[in-house]
Amino acid sequence: MDIIVNLNKPKDITSHDAVTKVKKILRAKKAGHAGTLDPMATGVLLVCVNRATRLASFFSSLDKEYRAVMKLGTSTDTQDAYGKVIETCDDISVDREQIEAVLKSFSGKTLQEPPMFSALKHRGKPLYKLARKGIEIERKPREINISLIELLDFHLPYVTFRARCSKGTYIRTLCHNMGKKLGTGAHLYELERTAIGDFHIADSISPEKLIEISYGEYVDKSIYSMSDALSWLPELTVDDSASRAISHGNPITSNEISDELKTAEAIKIKSRDNNLLSIGRFLPEKKIVKMDIVFS
Repeated sequence: MDIIVNLNKPKDITSHDAVTKVKKILRAKKAGHAGTLDPMATGVLLVCVNRATRLASFFSSLDKEYRAVMKLGTSTDTQDAYGKVIETCDDISVDREQIEAVLKSFSGKTLQEPPMFSALKHRGKPLYKLARKGIEIERKPREINISLIELLDFHLPYVTFRARCSKGTYIRTLCHNMGKKLGTGAHLYELERTAIGDFHIADSISPEKLIEISYGEYVDKSIYSMSDALSWLPELTVDDSASRAISHGNPITSNEISDELKTAEAIKIKSRDNNLLSIGRFLPEKKIVKMDIVFS
């Protein structure tokens, strides 16, 4: 069973714990997730099972979409509701126009400094472990892209917004920075990840529902075969001779390399009986398809 599960992660458990639940339910040998959600967050967590763990990087690089609730007037050390209050503001008399202007100012490509309370590592140690000891490490700002950000609801001190952003964007840091710009301070109060690429919250499954479904068949819209999960990648079907070469990790040549395949980031390579053999990519200088991942 090599599948990808669009899991609706419950609140107050880590992404690692969520993966462990899926692994236990499906009696899988291996499982991993494609994109961490903090314990306080809920929503889409893609869990890759068994051989599908080798595809995690394809999903983690996709854009994410969130529904977030920001609370004005209070800043915390973790930039979310689980942190220690470090600053308060009594005057949070901002209006809708001000909020919308600040949201808009963070649209597009910007630089964002990762928070200390994060899983990023410094000399092999997660930053959050250093932060708990009161140690602050200089973090290099990283470029992020927020392709969509819009106000959904506005009832002070709470502001609800939707954001679609690139990999590596911290929504709690976004809230913290918006609070600074408004002059009120702010922290992330609630967070739901509503999509990763084309994987949406409406199609996700809870751990409880996962127990009820048939394990061996992809009868649930929340469970994908490896090939279906990579729906945006073009396909190349090969004959038996090429299939044998691929099983040993050897590159192949083909007269059926279209312009689409030549320029694709990756290619799904299938046998004549529709089995996914590998993920490869075309090397124009050698005019071959090189195998990056082989499912022997």
